[in-house]
Amino acid sequence: MERYTLGILVNNHPGVLSRVVGLFSRRGYNIDSLSVGETENPDISRITCVVTGDRQIVEQIEKQVAKLVDVINVMELSIQGSIQCELVLVKVCTTPTTRAAVVELSEIFKAKIVDVTESTLSLQLTGNLDKIASFLHLARPYGIAELVRTGITAMQRGSQAIVNGKDAD
Repeated sequence: MERYTLGILVNNHPGVLSRVVGLFSRRGYNIDSLSVGETENPDISRITCVVTGDRQIVEQIEKQVAKLVDVINVMELSIQGSIQCELVLVKVCTTPTTRAAVVELSEIFKAKIVDVTESTLSLQLTGNLDKIASFLHLARPYGIAELVRTGITAMQRGSQAIVNGKDAD
C-alpha cells in the first residue's frame, strides 16, 4: 500500500466538499489527509487529498471523483513532481531542565515558538511529511500535550499550473 496525493479542482459551491468526501466514504476509502481552500480564482477551490491504497484503487478513485458534478479536474501529485507541505501546531511539555533542549530542537527544524507557559512550549512547524515526522519523533520523549495538523496541501513543481482544468505556462 502506498500513499497518493490527489489535487481536485472544484467549483466553489456549497456542498461540493461533502459530495467528494461522501464518495470516499460510500466506497469505503479512508482519507489520510484533507485540506481545502479557495484558489487564485474565487470561483474555484482546490481539495488536496492524501489516500493510502494500491495503484488500481487510486485510479478508480480519480475516475469516480472526476464524474462528480462541480469537479473540474483531478490530478495525482507525485512526491517528486510536487511541493507538499503541512502546518502543525504542537504543544510540547517542558521543565526548567528540558526547556532549552526543546527550544534547540525547534531551532533545528525552523519551528516558530508561538506560546510559552511554565510547563509547555507551543510550536508552529511547516514542512513535508518526513520533516514533520522526524520532528514529532524527537519531541515525543519530552511529552506532547496537544497536536493539531492541517493536512497536506500541494501543487505541481515548475512553471506549469493547473488553471480551470488546463495546464497554463
